Amino acid sequence: MNFKDYVADVPNFPSEGVTFRDISPLMADGKAYHAATMEIVKYAKDLGVDMVCCPEARGFLVGCPVADELGVGFAPARKAGKLPRETVSVSYDLEYGQDTLYMHKDAIKPGQKVLVADDLMATGGTVRATIDLVEKLGGIVVGTAFLIELKDLNGRDKIKDYDMFTLMDY
Repeated sequence: MNFKDYVADVPNFPSEGVTFRDISPLMADGKAYHAATMEIVKYAKDLGVDMVCCPEARGFLVGCPVADELGVGFAPARKAGKLPRETVSVSYDLEYGQDTLYMHKDAIKPGQKVLVADDLMATGGTVRATIDLVEKLGGIVVGTAFLIELKDLNGRDKIKDYDMFTLMDY
């Protein structure tokens, strides 16, 4: 299956000169979405994953079905004000400023093998922050997985010490 057939290119979104890679058509096709999920599941099984962790919001669209197929838990990394119990946080740089991700303090148990996944690997800031949260809680990041990697943005450099799986690259 050519997964790129299920990605819509949206020129000049969200700003001039940017091509947005829209995964909505992939998710709208049950067979394609399942096949994409199963590719990540196959990768994760070989790693012995105990938990899947993803940043909000589109990461959840990748990680939740993977966790379900693996029969393991899912830990969300969220933006400020979204989690009701005690949290840990990591701040990271954006192109114009900073952002922060949070996880419940008990979301990851020390020693758990964690897959960090997201829909897109771009500059690597969000996934790096998610990895840092997992490790802050004592988890062991055994791999990372993405539907799409934008190679020209060199996000891979921020996680070069971690195994990485991508379904498609641009």
